[in-house]
Amino acid sequence: MRALVQRVSRGAVRVEGRTVAEIGPGLVVLVGVRHGDTEDEARFLARKVAHLRVFPDEQGKLNRSVLDVGGRVLSVSQFTLYGDCRKGNRPSFAEAAAPEVALPLFETFNRALAEHGVPVQTGVFGAVMLVEILNDGPVTIWLDTEGLRG
Repeated sequence: MRALVQRVSRGAVRVEGRTVAEIGPGLVVLVGVRHGDTEDEARFLARKVAHLRVFPDEQGKLNRSVLDVGGRVLSVSQFTLYGDCRKGNRPSFAEAAAPEVALPLFETFNRALAEHGVPVQTGVFGAVMLVEILNDGPVTIWLDTEGLRG
């Protein structure tokens, strides 16, 4: 699984002109699922996001997590994180898991975040979404379970 984590002052998701999720300060997490990912990886990634220290302390050092600052997470499924552009200019999404595999793992990830105490809102799985991200910092972190456990 992959997650692109952005510290935000606010984030929102709109579907067909309607706001379906909105957060103030916290994290927008774009989540990709590939073939072979497991529930253990979803829970591991959720723990990592919940405890990722990307918020400043009193000295301005990135020593606080979203839990420490009372922030929220806006979680958005995004199969394009597994876009492979090594050949040509059109991405291949062959590594991305099919929706019937990806949706349960995306839901496991979000449940695990909530179990860690992080308030979570989500986009609409499989929908065409307008995602508003007001990146704060900017702070953007790439997490991939394949590299995190090695």
